[in-house]
Amino acid sequence: RNTAGVLALAGDEEFPYAVPISYVYDGTHIYFHTAVTGHKVDALRQNPHVSFAVIDRDEIIPEKYTTAYRSVVAFGRIRFIEDDAEKRETARKLALKYAPHNTEEQHTREIDDAWKRFHMLEMTIVHITGKQAKELVGKE
Repeated sequence: RNTAGVLALAGDEEFPYAVPISYVYDGTHIYFHTAVTGHKVDALRQNPHVSFAVIDRDEIIPEKYTTAYRSVVAFGRIRFIEDDAEKRETARKLALKYAPHNTEEQHTREIDDAWKRFHMLEMTIVHITGKQAKELVGKE
């Protein structure tokens, strides 16, 4: 239900690298798209272990000096999707999430036009943790 999260991975010179990124979650895996070259791709090829954080809610309650927050962090491994049919299907899932009003033909055309310029990544979740403010317990 959220549109972006932060993907954290091992960066250069032992510095962590965290990047905001759009995603789609299918109930089993988290999928991302990325350019075919760049720091993120290089880092993931070197070390596929990642974490992915999403802030679901963050509402300031000034009179209590706190926030009503809800967040989740998933830990896992990234796999570059190499199979064309699987790449197309996961790209379609992303397209449906972010442009649900577009037709299937529009999705296909967009995917085809960008085909050689992006990778699809699959995150296999190993562990998930979440946290929320006590004000939100039992709510939405």
